[in-house]
Amino acid sequence: MLAGPSIGPKPLGDSVIVNRRVGSEQPDEHDELEQHLATKLNVPLDWPEDGALTASHVAAIAAATTCDTAYNHAANGHLIDLFAALPLPGTAEGKDFWERIRDAGGSAAWNIHPANMGGPFFDRIHNGNEGGIASRVLSFLGELTPAQRTHVAEAIGSALDHGTVGVNGQYGGELWLRDAEMSAWRVVLASRREFETAEDRERFFEAWRRA
Repeated sequence: MLAGPSIGPKPLGDSVIVNRRVGSEQPDEHDELEQHLATKLNVPLDWPEDGALTASHVAAIAAATTCDTAYNHAANGHLIDLFAALPLPGTAEGKDFWERIRDAGGSAAWNIHPANMGGPFFDRIHNGNEGGIASRVLSFLGELTPAQRTHVAEAIGSALDHGTVGVNGQYGGELWLRDAEMSAWRVVLASRREFETAEDRERFFEAWRRA
């Protein structure tokens, strides 16, 4: 009697980027993600036999989850990491830092100042898929003048721990601002999918097929 497949996952080793086709024209052909899961999980592509869930189904779930949540959830989580690198509100260091941000950024700074952005905002990110922080970050950066952005970058960079992140000073602050800007943009861009229907998506593909 042949032994059944070992279901235990193999060590993942180095990270691998695999492609997942959308709307494959060859539905009977296994794509890269399906084959990757079969290899890494050490299961046949049709496992479990006669079962309701197969490796292909898992691949479809993984791809759908990634497409729907990666930019929003991951970018929101990254925004938390960025703010966590700054002095905490309520501490002596934090009070001085956020006053410097207010002085450097003028009225734009109120978009992200703890006195105006405290309360449940970060809890909503942690517990769900809230875009409020992202919108505030973009408003803050969009309202800064070039001179104010330079001063804000200097204030942020001076507060970064060089031993932890490897950079500080104006360059480190500018990296923080760029990263926050792109992370916030990814959140708000992904949020538009909440208002998009299957018909909207099909209309998009059809328009580009005919272009």
